[in-house]
Amino acid sequence: MTHSPSEAYRSRGHRRATRAKRWTIVVASIAVLGLITGGVLDYLKIGPFSDKGEKVSFGQQAPAGNGGQAGGNNGAQPAADSKVLMPTGPAAEFKNVNTLGDGTHIAVTTLEGKKSGFTGKVWVWAPKEYGDPKFANSGFPVLVALPGGPGFPDNYWMGTNLKLQSSISKWYAEGKSKPFLLAMPVLNPKNNGTYWDGSDIPNQPKMGTWLTDDVPDLMKQNFRTIKSRDGWAFMGSSSGGFAGMKAVLKHPDRFKAAIASGPDIVPDSPLWKGHQKEMDENNPELLAKDLIAKGGPDVYIAFQYGTREDPITINGVKKFVATYGKGPVHTNVKVIEGGKHDAYTYVPSMGQGPIQWISEQLEGPVPAS
Repeated sequence: MTHSPSEAYRSRGHRRATRAKRWTIVVASIAVLGLITGGVLDYLKIGPFSDKGEKVSFGQQAPAGNGGQAGGNNGAQPAADSKVLMPTGPAAEFKNVNTLGDGTHIAVTTLEGKKSGFTGKVWVWAPKEYGDPKFANSGFPVLVALPGGPGFPDNYWMGTNLKLQSSISKWYAEGKSKPFLLAMPVLNPKNNGTYWDGSDIPNQPKMGTWLTDDVPDLMKQNFRTIKSRDGWAFMGSSSGGFAGMKAVLKHPDRFKAAIASGPDIVPDSPLWKGHQKEMDENNPELLAKDLIAKGGPDVYIAFQYGTREDPITINGVKKFVATYGKGPVHTNVKVIEGGKHDAYTYVPSMGQGPIQWISEQLEGPVPAS
């Protein structure tokens, strides 16, 4: 079949238009695929789309006028009688593991505990207010967040899925919470089904000293904190709740408050066998009894439990509050209707009373006039 010149032209034009259309579709598809791939890679923290693994500075040794997410001290020093403790150094090396939507970072460092002799990971986070110039010379309260479960090699609070960090920012904006710095250390020295009760069990890694000395020292070395116990608290779930409340009761001169969600109440590690005296020294019931006898200092423990938790957990909390919730041992209980024994239950509930209750007992940053 033959075509007239005009028919041939139209045919060639049609083919060119068709090819152009096809190339447009191909190019568009590649672009969309690139966006999708980039989003997926960013979500998975892979490749050039991620800042995972990059160094994070929290202004430990910031020069005058330094900005950035963490915020430095702008070269100024607080008065000698201030409540603020400026970073003492040496500065730790932090690497980013998660970046939140507001640009803040969850970072990790490996801490060689000078007092415990234990080396492990600690994740940290500073709220965006930490970088606000109006708080440049203010100390921020520290919340040591402890996990349940194995507590090694990770601390599950360092993930963004539980929304602890974003919730603290939200609660602060709502006037319910202090803008806490978070320290999220490993709870146990290994994951082998054994728990160390956040304690110095004889002939074992000194996890009590790790949690109450080395981790706070790390925060003091790298962040603007508050000198007194009024800027120090714990929170934790399950075994982490036990360790946190025990730390406050054992060292009320250094820590003032705790949120204990679904906690164990008494030490139950099999490693205590043959060490009754040391176990008693780490028993919250006996520590509370002793604190009451001494008349203080005052401590504040906010308990949480879900109605679907094991009766042993529920009854343990009820018994502790009824027996020891008096005098200098102030307690508060949040019952989560339908709640189970998991962190997904505990975080939203913290914003319904517990975080505000302990925040009211603690110091926070004071904006410059």
